[in-house]
Amino acid sequence: MKSQPLRTILLITKREFLTQVRRKSFIILTLLGPFMVIGFGVLVAFLYSSNNSTAHVKVVESSYSFPYGKLSKEKVIYFPATPHETKNFKSLLLKDSANAFLFLPDIEKTTAEDIEKQTEIWVRKKLNIELKRQISGDLKKILQQKKIKSLHLTEDQIKDIDKDVTVEIKSIDNTESTDSELSFLIKSILGMVLMYVVFMFIVIYGVRIMRSILEEKNNRVVEIIVSSVPPFHLMTGKILGVTGVALTQFFVWIFISLIAVFAFNIKFLEQKNIPLNSAERSIDITNIQQGIMEISHGLLELNVVLIIFVFVVYFLLGYLFYSSLYAAIGSAVENETETQQFTIFAILPLMIGIYGSLTIAKNPEGTVSFWLSMIPFTSPVGMVARIPFGVPTWELLLSLSLLLSSTLIMVYIAGKIYKTGILRYSHKTTLKNLFSWMKK
Repeated sequence: MKSQPLRTILLITKREFLTQVRRKSFIILTLLGPFMVIGFGVLVAFLYSSNNSTAHVKVVESSYSFPYGKLSKEKVIYFPATPHETKNFKSLLLKDSANAFLFLPDIEKTTAEDIEKQTEIWVRKKLNIELKRQISGDLKKILQQKKIKSLHLTEDQIKDIDKDVTVEIKSIDNTESTDSELSFLIKSILGMVLMYVVFMFIVIYGVRIMRSILEEKNNRVVEIIVSSVPPFHLMTGKILGVTGVALTQFFVWIFISLIAVFAFNIKFLEQKNIPLNSAERSIDITNIQQGIMEISHGLLELNVVLIIFVFVVYFLLGYLFYSSLYAAIGSAVENETETQQFTIFAILPLMIGIYGSLTIAKNPEGTVSFWLSMIPFTSPVGMVARIPFGVPTWELLLSLSLLLSSTLIMVYIAGKIYKTGILRYSHKTTLKNLFSWMKK
């Protein structure tokens, strides 16, 4: 008799799981998911790069010493203006001859301070922030060269001033205490990607449970089910079933991703054994391929097992935590319109965790990073964003303990609400009602 509740929950879990995984949409999304994510990232990068623009700037200055060839031409292209264009620059701007006219004093005979004061830029239309920064940066270079020249510094002295200083950092426990730029970038991007994946799946599958429960409640199907199955067992079975569906997708995606990373890493090792001046290497591999291989090699240098473990466990516990909340909401309301006033309590903490975790790459060991990875409402995304940078064992164990205990409490509270709310109709749900149902 004691095993009967567990058997009931497992039967409901099995039914919910098989119903979801047999759908064609699930199979297609599971197999194509990683490629869709990569494609989405490529599309975003393409749109971002395609939205850039180039400004054509006519330069007006009397000494003809403007360093056209020494300035970057990626965003701003400079042309010398003719005397005719100088006199009629306003009409030329209106006729779309150029984006802007840059008026400079005599660079050779004017001090750097006067150059800054006397410089004017006339534009046909507003310049975007990147173009403004580029023009300001170019003028800064000109002023720097002017000031350096006034100090009568040699080229070797200038190079010595601009020389970068690399400091070797050592740790007393012989652990790596600093990252290369590529390693830091890989950890930052990986943390952000894993964080957003956890966030999206918690919300998507949480809402799915809420709608499923709400649909059964409105169709009165639940009245038949709860006549033979306790409400708490029904809620737990549905949550665990959908959890299994999400974990199945995760493991398939992780498997596909690891195969791709290992394949690129093997190719990377093969290419490292080919001399730099080898014709075979220059033909067989492009800069993009080399970059991908270096990234995959950098990923394998991380503690992949620990990252996957934390990712799966925190998703699982975070999902159970929030899906219980979504299940309680679905059982308490009458329609989807009413869910909007309660789902804010599920979305808002996750959003705080998401946007707060953007600072983790800046300082993974900071106070904000620590608390975001400890508070149960934000730790499912906060800890996942931190784990690529390395987290002390005691912090990880403390965070897991807090999240696990909070998840059990949330499931218990949600069960109380579900038990009463699932059979209530034609009653407007309020926070007061929810608190009263918790006490029953």
